[in-house]
Amino acid sequence: MDKKLLSILCCPVTHKGLSLARADLLASVNAAIGARQLSNRDGIVLENSLQEALVTDDGKTMYPIDDGIPVLLEGEAIAIDQVGSR
Repeated sequence: MDKKLLSILCCPVTHKGLSLARADLLASVNAAIGARQLSNRDGIVLENSLQEALVTDDGKTMYPIDDGIPVLLEGEAIAIDQVGSR
């Protein structure tokens, strides 16, 4: 993702900054998705693994990146604490 674009993006809910998700976090999230144990804020159980994602500066929320495009919709947000609680 372009660094200039990343520097101007923010969470649409909290307005916190965003950064690219680390590989280890993506691996944990994708394991939870594979086990069908992860849902987005709209309550939809996720089925497809994430290649890239953005994480809020406080580390609480993740937004998927789909084909290089950040999906910054509140309903698509993923609460990261779901991964730690499994």
